[in-house]
Amino acid sequence: MNSVKQKLADFSELVMFKHSVFSLPFIFIAMVVASYLDSGSGWFGWKLFILGTLAAISARNFAMGVNRYLDKDIDILNPRTKGRPSVDGRVTDVQMIVFIGVNAFVFILIAYVINDLAFKLSVPILLVLGAYTFFKRFSALAHLVLGVSLGLAPIAGVVAVSGEITLWSVYLALGVMFWVAGFDLLYSLQDIEFDKANNLHSIPSKFGVKNTMWIARVFHIFAIFFWATFVFTAGLGMWAQLAVFFSALMLSYEHYIVNKDFSKIDKAFFTVNGYLGFVFIFLIIIEVY
Repeated sequence: MNSVKQKLADFSELVMFKHSVFSLPFIFIAMVVASYLDSGSGWFGWKLFILGTLAAISARNFAMGVNRYLDKDIDILNPRTKGRPSVDGRVTDVQMIVFIGVNAFVFILIAYVINDLAFKLSVPILLVLGAYTFFKRFSALAHLVLGVSLGLAPIAGVVAVSGEITLWSVYLALGVMFWVAGFDLLYSLQDIEFDKANNLHSIPSKFGVKNTMWIARVFHIFAIFFWATFVFTAGLGMWAQLAVFFSALMLSYEHYIVNKDFSKIDKAFFTVNGYLGFVFIFLIIIEVY
């Protein structure tokens, strides 16, 4: 039993399961708003709640599994990542391949159960999720590819509930894309010297710390703009507007603490961004009810 628990812990560390807090709130924001606009009720039912949760987790597990498997040659050289289970042998290559395949199958199966459009989009979504690892080997736009990957969450949410992609969900997704790309830029500042030394493409290694900070600010301004546009386009009211307002305050605080002290990057990345999603969905739920 202890060995099973340890293996589960290793896989949880492998995919950094706690980071699910970044994507899960926004798939449910989209589902709540879609249900509210379609039927007048923000509750979309237990079936879609369970399927949506499993789909989000399996998609993220797939993406992280691919990333860890293909990045072993990089991670083993980086002092910050050489202790990962994929590098130190706690999770073998065969186990990772099986893990990737199982999660891909689960995601496609869940999409098939949800509706036809979800099923048709399932494989293209997995291809996008797997693209991030390749992009950072030849393009500094990898940060935006990561943003697109998480931005697919609200698109998946509205497809699950409404069976279509709405304009407001695209704005919500664009906001998520720039939000994620912005905080990934800040997080990537930790590896700026490693990226330069190993010819890895990132905005920090290409443009330097000062310019990266400014680019991250611009990305987060775009995030707030698109979230505000989402609220307006969906016809939501005061509580949704407050969600955007508080998001702007939290992102401003994130930049403040990183700019003041680079040792606080982890605090900015995990704490501020983790709370942001939950504050956003909490206020959206108040709005629709």
